[in-house]
Amino acid sequence: MARMAHADDFALSRVRPDAQKPWFGIAVQRFGQVSALSQFLLGATLGYSMTFGEAFLALLLGSIILEVIMCIVGIIGQKEGLNTALLARWTGFGEIGASLVGLAIGISLIGWFGIQSAISAESLDALLPGFMPVWAWSLIFGLAVTAIVAYGFKGMQWLANITVPLFLILVGWSIISELTQHDFMELVTGPAPGPTMSVWAGTGIVAGGLIVGAIITADMTRFNRSRADVIKQTVVGVSLGEFVIGLSGVLLAHAAASGNVVAIVTSSVGLIGLIIVITGTLKINDWNLYSSTLGLVNFISTAFGKNLNRVTTTIVLGVVGSILAAVGILGQFSGFLIILGVAFPPIAGIMVAEYFIVKRWRGELDETRASGRLPTTAPRIVPATIIIWAVSAITGYFVTWGIPAVLSLILSMVLYIAAGKLGLVRGVGVAHTSQIEADVTTDSPATASS
Repeated sequence: MARMAHADDFALSRVRPDAQKPWFGIAVQRFGQVSALSQFLLGATLGYSMTFGEAFLALLLGSIILEVIMCIVGIIGQKEGLNTALLARWTGFGEIGASLVGLAIGISLIGWFGIQSAISAESLDALLPGFMPVWAWSLIFGLAVTAIVAYGFKGMQWLANITVPLFLILVGWSIISELTQHDFMELVTGPAPGPTMSVWAGTGIVAGGLIVGAIITADMTRFNRSRADVIKQTVVGVSLGEFVIGLSGVLLAHAAASGNVVAIVTSSVGLIGLIIVITGTLKINDWNLYSSTLGLVNFISTAFGKNLNRVTTTIVLGVVGSILAAVGILGQFSGFLIILGVAFPPIAGIMVAEYFIVKRWRGELDETRASGRLPTTAPRIVPATIIIWAVSAITGYFVTWGIPAVLSLILSMVLYIAAGKLGLVRGVGVAHTSQIEADVTTDSPATASS
């Protein structure tokens, strides 16, 4: 019973203090999220359409946006010990709004899971051409990740400790192998090999590429021990990931005159490199599936009053994501990034504005934090929040100047604070959470040793 409860990883409860982890291990996981094959793809995309200097600036601005969001949202998650979808109930969204957040996160990250699985399947096909169809590789890779995530946070930490060093070897080897065949200064000062892209557009892609990871950062930081740990792991993990992996992709795109990351890696490091690419991609895909599961568990708990087992839900979603990879979701990569860049930042804007400024439900979190329990009630729905979320996301999608992700985030904060000052932030209906907590505490990590 205790072992089964531990596998649920506090999906519907606060993380206990004795279950929190040292910051460096979590920083390795954060770096693993950023230092994945998708970041090579992002760097190659920028490098194919930008000069090195322009790509550097886009990565810098995008990283600053992401780190600010991650630190602020992450501190909330660390202090409350709650995952993103559960935390949203008392940070402006109410029970129904939080369930929509959980559903949106779940669907989006299953999409990312499919994208990563498809990229790895292409690598496997290049490694063993003709051995089996790409779609079959997608299924195998997706199911392997599913098995790791089903084991829980400890299994994911073990995976990070292995795959992150291997991926760093890939980066070093790729740069040395490819760049020794070219004039380095020519790569740094030369023009973009493909159609040009503006710095603002590149910044939007950088921010949009990891924006869901920024919004769900509480899923990870709830295991941190202090605010300082949140900041350290974020700055170290994101900065190293964005610049080491992203700029490597930029240089390799200039050297190969291509934005095709699989072709670039194949040409630079060959078969062994592809094997390491696959292990590197494992590290981001486990978090895609893990947070998708937490989002769906919270959605089902709210919408249908049924507390799903995290392990079972992980397996189901892993199978679905693997199928998505097999049917070719990778082809929708660019459009997917654009949508993510505007739909999710308002979630963070609203949560931050509520928690630190409006504080309509902050007192309920403060009163129950010391006991490690959830507030006994939550607002059923907050109409103003739903409207602000929709307006901010739509504005970010249709307004093309500036950086859409930043625009939608700031707009959501301003509108929510204004609504709070005008007394419009009100819950409609009351949802009781005591029964959910009772279900959790009878068979959850709250009663099991970690």
